[in-house]
Amino acid sequence: MVSNLGTIARSGTSEFLSKLLDSNAEQQQDLIGQFGVGFYSAFLVADNIAVTSKHNDDDQYIWESKSNSFTIVKDPRGPTLKRGTQVTLHLKEEAYDFLEPDTLKNLVHRYSQFINFDIYLWQSKTETVEEPVEEEQPAEKKAEEEDGKVEEEKEKKTKKVEKTTWDWEKVNTVKPIWMRKSGEVEPDEYDEFYKSITK
Repeated sequence: MVSNLGTIARSGTSEFLSKLLDSNAEQQQDLIGQFGVGFYSAFLVADNIAVTSKHNDDDQYIWESKSNSFTIVKDPRGPTLKRGTQVTLHLKEEAYDFLEPDTLKNLVHRYSQFINFDIYLWQSKTETVEEPVEEEQPAEKKAEEEDGKVEEEKEKKTKKVEKTTWDWEKVNTVKPIWMRKSGEVEPDEYDEFYKSITK
């Protein structure tokens, strides 16, 4: 964390060019964002950034910075991630519009639509569903039904209810077709690509 996050532009242009020349086309796509000061652009919208990271063979640590300095501490919560990295941005007040799902989708579409890594957005969806209605019956009628005097099955009444559910939605669905041979690209992939760049 110290060597990768603690030093701006640690890798340098010469290391980037060296790795670029030694890699194939797919690996070159994965190099994007690993060099230069891209990570630090997050301070344009956040006044505090926390990077929580867990390696299989190590404890979980938190790198935290308020742009002028940084700290690294062992995570007191323990291994909550199991494995991987979580980046938390504490947004500046003037950047709250970046919390809007439509704003985030537009940014991903504009700047990250074709990267090889999936980007998911925690999204709400409202659906109208039919739910059964519990009818209150008088005690006498209930007793009659229980005794078997009312044999015919009543049609259950339902009402329409709006329910909100939350789930992860993949927002960069189109992959870079120019990285593949034209014979490997299906016609529907061309259609999807064309639609994505003309939105």
